[in-house]
Amino acid sequence: MAHYAIGDIQGCFDEFQALLHKTGFCHGRDTLWLTGDIVNRGPKSLETLKYCMKHESSVHTVLGNHDLHLLAILYGQGRTKRSDTLDPVIRHKHAAKMRDWLRSRPLLLQTDSHLMTHAGLPPQWNTQQAAALAAEVEHHLRGSRPAAFFAAMYGNKPAAWHEGLAGADRLRFITNAFTRMRALHADGSLDFAFKSTLSDLPPGLCAWFDHPARRRPEKTVVFGHWSALGLIDSPEKNILSLDTGALWGGCLTAADLASHTVFQEPAHSREK
Repeated sequence: MAHYAIGDIQGCFDEFQALLHKTGFCHGRDTLWLTGDIVNRGPKSLETLKYCMKHESSVHTVLGNHDLHLLAILYGQGRTKRSDTLDPVIRHKHAAKMRDWLRSRPLLLQTDSHLMTHAGLPPQWNTQQAAALAAEVEHHLRGSRPAAFFAAMYGNKPAAWHEGLAGADRLRFITNAFTRMRALHADGSLDFAFKSTLSDLPPGLCAWFDHPARRRPEKTVVFGHWSALGLIDSPEKNILSLDTGALWGGCLTAADLASHTVFQEPAHSREK
């Protein structure tokens, strides 16, 4: 039995299927983790979503910011953007069923050796605290008033964590940290503007995993979201970054979590 993880698919379904073939993945025998953002911007969000639903016993995904964006739209609390490719899901006759399945996905998955969220693990939180905070948001997502959650989800404030955060501010920060985090300021607050490479980081910003307040976690943190970062497998930092920009002409990346053996599928050409 193998346990694989794959970076952001974002509707690149053909690359996803080709990559699974390369790994030799077998439903019922192997387990697959997806770093979130399974939908949007790519050409086959509907196919990707339906596949994950069909194989939910062996394919497990965390929620990413694009997944939450789709949910907000389906609950009438978000607006489509010009770059979105979500119409086939939104207009599908079973959109409500797909919506309910997607909102039941977690923000965090973990084993004895690995922990996965879409964007990473804020340096202020240990793994136990992170799991508890993820559960707080999941409770609201899966509750009787999900539309209220999405009505208050959007926004960049508060940008800094403290234990006294409450209500919508608390839920918004937790959600942003798990699904939108890349760079941090010196005080540990989230910077939402920077999306480039590590070498382009301006003074005063650092990657979340390089923040001086970060304690090296006991588990390897598996994440996606930051396509400009690319593949990073760093035992010293206990991170495994898997978003390698398949959507942008890069490749889709899988890793065997036991051996950290890497498999990649180059982006397929798109008809114009």
